[in-house]
Amino acid sequence: MRRAVTPTREEDYPEWYQQVIKVAELAEHSPVRGCMVIRPWGYALWENIQRILDKRLKETGHQNAYFPLFIPLSYLEREAAHIEGFAKECAVVTHHRLIKGEDGKLIPDPDGKLEEPLVVRPTSEMIIGEMFSKWIESHRDLPLLINQWANVVRWEMRTRLFLRTAEFLWQEGHTAHATEEEALEETLKILDIYVDFAEKVLAIPAIKGEKTESERFPGAAASYTLEAMMQDGKALQAGTSHFLGQNFSKVANITFQSSTGEQELAWTTSWGVSTRLIGGLIMVHSDDDGLVLPPRIASAQIVIIPHLNKPESKEEILNYCRTLKEKLQAIPYGAGQLTVQLDERDIRSGEKVWSWIKKGVPMRIEIGPKELAEKRLSIAKRTKAHKDRQSLSEEELLETVVDQLDAIQSDLLQKAKAFQKAHLKEIDTKEEFYRFFKEERGFASAHWSGDPAVEEMVQRDLNVSIRCIPMDGKKEKGVCPFTGKESRRRVIFAKSY
Repeated sequence: MRRAVTPTREEDYPEWYQQVIKVAELAEHSPVRGCMVIRPWGYALWENIQRILDKRLKETGHQNAYFPLFIPLSYLEREAAHIEGFAKECAVVTHHRLIKGEDGKLIPDPDGKLEEPLVVRPTSEMIIGEMFSKWIESHRDLPLLINQWANVVRWEMRTRLFLRTAEFLWQEGHTAHATEEEALEETLKILDIYVDFAEKVLAIPAIKGEKTESERFPGAAASYTLEAMMQDGKALQAGTSHFLGQNFSKVANITFQSSTGEQELAWTTSWGVSTRLIGGLIMVHSDDDGLVLPPRIASAQIVIIPHLNKPESKEEILNYCRTLKEKLQAIPYGAGQLTVQLDERDIRSGEKVWSWIKKGVPMRIEIGPKELAEKRLSIAKRTKAHKDRQSLSEEELLETVVDQLDAIQSDLLQKAKAFQKAHLKEIDTKEEFYRFFKEERGFASAHWSGDPAVEEMVQRDLNVSIRCIPMDGKKEKGVCPFTGKESRRRVIFAKSY
């Protein structure tokens, strides 16, 4: 059977992923190496992520602010582990002006060299910490709960749209607290918000857990993650929440006067998700006909496709479609109303239908002279075969549309859960572990003694890492299949993006 995307997932998964982005018109490579242009259909997904998460964060007391794109190099140097973790990814500004060279081309002006190089923001702990040190004086100023929506730059050598680009969009939260317990509670609260958002909005089931010491955010005391399984069995780190302890407070001198009059260091956190979520959305749900979008996050939940083959009925059909669009868009959905597209393009109906299939719209409503005469609407869903149609009256559609969209959302989540369950395997021997990652796809749940040499070995041999130490599920003692030493519980191993 001919499919809209070539190659298929089974033939070449990485190229399939790129082609889905292309045919769905989500993004494309920019003239700037390693960067992407996010097209309107793709940016609408990010706007929905931003709108829904922003509301959740504000409901839990966080406020939005904005901090500079440029960070003085000396700020990063203050925290040794932090600069070591990001040094190879930093883009650096060294001059503030251009002049014409001898050949007439623009070059940096030698006299315009900056006294101190500026790093283009890879993350904002140090610059925000500097401001926190000025804003916090007393325990009455705590907790301080700040979030920013911004772009960051990490100079990646090998890039892939949405998953790993030199510049990407994200939100980064930064908070300061009076006690260790409050800061840790905040870290885990945000992790739960991310997991809930991934499951209920993106229809992506995720395993939440703690990162091993070697996988922690540079400078953090503990890092927590949500790991999602893609259709090729690889893991995607869909978000992280970091308990920074007092490490960054010591560096930035974030102190406060306690209720007893003592001068104390604050306890801080940082956390974030990025446009990488869109990459995860593509890889979890899409098929060989293109993008598949869960209704709760879709750029539009519905598209109305008028069939305008007969000129004499064109205006009547269009007028009806415009009225139907207004009625549907008035229906509450999620935190707002339904978003509906009306395709009035003067092209063949079949071409219209396939363009929206490839864009992943959850529901298509097709209306031609026959539908108008019979007062019945032809309804198709992205999760069904493209020729599978349902005939409904307008009244029936308006009454059931939200329930139908919720059913699509639920079906996608259950399908993703079933895939994860089928490809998450408990493994107890080294031989079986190596065979699994050479011959199969998915996550391995295996015991680990805590020896970092094991992480180095499986990374070297199989390109596999410990994705997390799960926080949910059973805790059982066992034997590490790699060292023969005692293990307190199983961890999740996987190949990853």
